[in-house]
Amino acid sequence: MEIRPVRYDHPDAVRLDEEVQQEYARRYGDGDLTRLAPEMFLPPRGLYLIAYEEGRPLATGGWRVQEDAAAGYATGDAEIKRMFVVPQARGRGLARRILAALEADALAAGRTRMVLETGTEQPEALSLYASSGYALVKKFGYYRTYESSRCMAKSLVGAE
Repeated sequence: MEIRPVRYDHPDAVRLDEEVQQEYARRYGDGDLTRLAPEMFLPPRGLYLIAYEEGRPLATGGWRVQEDAAAGYATGDAEIKRMFVVPQARGRGLARRILAALEADALAAGRTRMVLETGTEQPEALSLYASSGYALVKKFGYYRTYESSRCMAKSLVGAE
């Protein structure tokens, strides 16, 4: 297993993003409408990772700087986006490994808090984040007014 940084517009990232959008549509009736651009994941203001096994992309995740106070973010926030593991590779700890790598990179980039938004139709995501030290917080971001939205955060300071 190898976890590599890639651009958000890399062909493997695009293909996995299409898969995660289909999964969101199955669970919620639509894909994620949050606007994302490849530049948002460029170091030192973000990072996008893909886990590969024998050349096959199996899992993905990224973080980006997000400090828009009007949308509920705070100074020092790093937001997780597009955490996804293909169905045939689930249960192997890939999401946890990507999450740890994203947290370490965000901390090294000077971020103080990792935040994320997930939803009620993703119980496995809620469980992963809770078991990784994330707690529910006041809603932020694009889906902050949606009943199914769940926002979580974890302090990165002192987590080294």
